[in-house]
Amino acid sequence: MTHPTLDPHRAPSIDEQLARRQKAARDHLWMHFAPLKDADAADVPVIVRGEGCYVWDDRGRRYLDGLAGLFVVQAGHGRRELAEAAARQAQDLAFFPLWSYAHPTAIDLAERIASLAPGNLNRVFFSSGGGEAVETAWKLAKNYFKLVGKPMKHKVISRSVAYHGTTHGALSITGLPTLKQQFEPLVPSTYRVPNTNHSRAPQHADDLEAFGRWAADQIEVAIEAEGPETVAAVFLEPVQNAGGCFPPPAGYFQRVREICDRHDVLLVSDEVICAFGRLGTTFGAERYGYVPDMITCAKGLTSGYSPLGATIVSDRVAEPFQRTGEMFAHGYTFGGHPVSCAVALANLDLFEREGLLQHVRSTEGAFRSTLERLGDLPIVGDVRGDGFFYGIELVKDKDTKETFTSEECDRLLRGFMSHALLDAGLYCRADDRGDPVVQLAPPLVAEQAQFDEIEQVLRGVLTEAWVKISA
Repeated sequence: MTHPTLDPHRAPSIDEQLARRQKAARDHLWMHFAPLKDADAADVPVIVRGEGCYVWDDRGRRYLDGLAGLFVVQAGHGRRELAEAAARQAQDLAFFPLWSYAHPTAIDLAERIASLAPGNLNRVFFSSGGGEAVETAWKLAKNYFKLVGKPMKHKVISRSVAYHGTTHGALSITGLPTLKQQFEPLVPSTYRVPNTNHSRAPQHADDLEAFGRWAADQIEVAIEAEGPETVAAVFLEPVQNAGGCFPPPAGYFQRVREICDRHDVLLVSDEVICAFGRLGTTFGAERYGYVPDMITCAKGLTSGYSPLGATIVSDRVAEPFQRTGEMFAHGYTFGGHPVSCAVALANLDLFEREGLLQHVRSTEGAFRSTLERLGDLPIVGDVRGDGFFYGIELVKDKDTKETFTSEECDRLLRGFMSHALLDAGLYCRADDRGDPVVQLAPPLVAEQAQFDEIEQVLRGVLTEAWVKISA
């Protein structure tokens, strides 16, 4: 498509402006995790504004944001107080680095986060986002063990199908081969163990707690196989995102903590998605009753109104740096950006003022039961998650749990559902990193009206999808 030739003496019409923008998007914008589109490709959805749980595109169509942007917009769209906090800070101090200097918003936010973190996680290292926070944690773990006289401890264990970021280090920890192959060789010395997907448990399928013990014990098997003297850290999400929301069975993290302590391995809780209310608590570790050595976080820290990530570090890990005066030779230009820190502080104030954590805890049961209505559909094999964070697994056969082939997934998810859901007014994710799932994580201000709307749209689209895939 080519944009119309414009008369320089005439203001372009709305249709002409939209056509011109679409052409510019196709010619110049390289979107993330999306194929480059050719000239015959369908129009790119262009989102121009948001309010509460909804967003609007440049043609005036409204969509329910069933993914909070990307597990990010906890407080909802259009929060004027967060925009005003950013503007005030930009007027006073738009930027200054944390490279041997500080500024008030970074200091105040670090203190605030430390007061909310579990145990003695009292040091906060700021970054620009989640992948950088994970990268920081791995480098910090390796540096820590060198300082305490165990320089061989550098390896990392993570779970199958888990996603931890796109930088070379974080991608190496990621357990999704299809996201890694085109970028290899990556950073060596990372190893995978089973995740907590009880729906497809290879052991103890009839006993969730026994399955959790078995899954945790596989971490110890991996540590011992590699040699405890070589393993630095275990990276785990409280609820694993990729694959479709795998909550931990009761006792799982307590067992993992025991294993890590026994072998002097650091436990890193990757909470880029799970922190700041997604599970009804400030941190996912709090919900499941464990204290890690580090927490990585981002996304909901600012509700997406400005980019910010953080690695929250225990006194144990910080101690040798403080004692020896050794510099952690690592940092980011925009880590702890003054404007982002100001937004984060205003966001945490909003959380307290409006009781968002309590809102999630008091309504998560209603959200779950609303989604579980979809269990009567032949294509729905499992509904799982916690808080405002759910995955709906799609199956070919409910009784045998037979999944779809790669070709069928392509037709089902990318060929139909992704477009059909948006056309029906729901933005969420139809994903097949692992088994095919629909992922849902609405803003934390969502109510029963939004839960019902999500269920109704999904019911219509999934019913049509089953007809198409069964034909």
